[in-house]
Amino acid sequence: MNLEVTEFIDGLKEQWQGQLCASLRETVYEAIPDVQERMQYKKPHFLKGGKYAAVISTSKDAVSFTIFNTAGVTLPEGFDGPPERKTIKLRQGHQMDSQQFVALVRQAAATL
Repeated sequence: MNLEVTEFIDGLKEQWQGQLCASLRETVYEAIPDVQERMQYKKPHFLKGGKYAAVISTSKDAVSFTIFNTAGVTLPEGFDGPPERKTIKLRQGHQMDSQQFVALVRQAAATL
């Protein structure tokens, strides 16, 4: 795991955002065991084979999770964006279905 990503998550002021980002990070690792991660544009980026697989970003009241390579993936309601990448904004109190997210990331990353 990348120390800069760990420091980013640990440094978040809102505890719920830190917990959610840590859960999303675990989700990506479960879906892509050999994932590479790095900080880029002040956001944790997750790569498979040098190609973007997912990104986590935070704002004042949300955590956004973007999955790349989604053109052939059927995503649940709440994801938005162009065919090649979809983003969902998660707010405080959102109950994330981590196994569903693992399956989505795994499916999208399968052809990277």
